[in-house]
Order: sequence, then structure tokens, then C-alpha cells
Amino acid sequence: MFTFPAIDPVALELGPLVIRWYALAYIVGLIGGWRYALLLARREPVHFEPRLLDDFIVWATLGVVIGGRLGYVLFYRPDYYLAEPLQIMMVWRGGMAFHGGLLGVVAATFLFARRNKLPLLALADIICAAAPIGLFFGRIANFINGELYGRVTDAALGMVFPHGGPLPRHPSQLYQAGLEGLALFVLMAVLIFGFNAKRRPGLLAGSFFAGYGVARCIGEFFREPDSFLGFLWFGATMGQLLSLPMILLGLLLVRHALTAEPSDDTPKRA
Repeated sequence: MFTFPAIDPVALELGPLVIRWYALAYIVGLIGGWRYALLLARREPVHFEPRLLDDFIVWATLGVVIGGRLGYVLFYRPDYYLAEPLQIMMVWRGGMAFHGGLLGVVAATFLFARRNKLPLLALADIICAAAPIGLFFGRIANFINGELYGRVTDAALGMVFPHGGPLPRHPSQLYQAGLEGLALFVLMAVLIFGFNAKRRPGLLAGSFFAGYGVARCIGEFFREPDSFLGFLWFGATMGQLLSLPMILLGLLLVRHALTAEPSDDTPKRA
């Protein structure tokens, strides 16, 4: 059994200013994803002006925060927040949902592409290829906070979490960081640099949707379900149920990308 490393959730405290690892994970994930997206956008074929991603980072941030919070409210605890609506605004007390954040970024991508007359699938491909960076750091922050821990286990990897009772549990946050972050990042990079997936708009986005859905479903087998939800239909968790539509949508996008004509369009520069 491993010992939980009991890292202080507060990374830096300067008087009234308190910076938590969780907030830093969001910041590093967004900035790291933005810089990587710029690198990918400049790689041939160039479907839109890469500099536009400098503006999109603001849209993506709003999509992640607003969507993530509303997703948690609607998917996980609608009864509680209906009775306590003012609690919705208190994001510092925790409560963010990936699937809600995903829907927020999807909406931001659609609106940004429409406003700037950009090819939607080409933009979505770049965003999805960079998304695993944020997912990785987010799961590491979950581990540092000792939250979203795994189910009780007698496996050698088990550890006792501060708020998880006296029994050892799977460090499922690390499993998910490896699957949703590292493995998915490598998959997307192989498609881009090994198979030039940018020539088939929608292939990267579809691979991300399907890949994340599968990775999340696997991770949920080790993660402790939320106490206020437990197991749902056929013993599945909420995370698994919300991931099934992602897998279906991802497969449809992949099929569309592979059957459509490859694209080598490069925009005219001003």
C-alpha cells in the first residue's frame, strides 16, 4: 500500500491572496493547450489564421468555467441547487463537471467559428488535440486535493485518502490522468504527426470524443461513484452514461472524416 503524499491544496498564500493547485491546474492547462494549439495550427495544411487562437483562449476559458459549473449543477445535483440557487455562483466550494465544460467549449467553438467565418471542424480538431493537456493537469489537481478518489481495493497500488475512510483505495485520479491525459495526448499526436490527420477535418475531433469516452468509462470502473448518486442504470455511473453519447458522436465524426475528400485548403493571408 502506498502512502498518500498529503500535499497542501494551497500552492501559494500571500496575505489575503490564496492560490490553490486546482486553480493553477486550470491556468497551466489553458495556457499549455493554447500554445500547443498555436503550434498545430501553423502546421500544414493551415485551415485558418493561427493568430485567431489568441482570441479564442478567452472564449474557451469562459466555456470551460461556465459550462463546467452548469454541467455539475444540472447533471449531478439539480435538486440541491434548485433549493439553494445562490450556491451555483460559489464555484470556490467545488463542483465542476467535465462533460459540462466540454459542452461549454463546443458552444464557444461553434460561436467563434461562425463569428470569424472559420471552418468549424478544422478549428475543433485543433482544440481537441490540445485538450488532453488540460485534462492531465486537472486530474493531478484532483489527486493533490484528495478528491474523486477510487473504490476500496486490496491491490498493491491502494492508498488511504484523507477523506476516504480507513481503507485503501485506488488512486483513480492518476489512472484517469494517464488515460484521459497522457494516452489521449499521444494518440492525437500520432494522428497529427504520423498520419497527417489535419488533412481530414473532423478526424481529430472524432478521435478525441470517442477516445475520451472510452478512457472515462474505463476510469469509472476504479473511481468511487458520487455518494449522492451512486450507481445508476445497469450499474453504470453518471460519468459512464454521459460518455456514451461522446463515443457515438466521435465514431460518426471519424466516419465522416474518412469518407470525405481530404482538405489541403490554406487561407489567403492579409
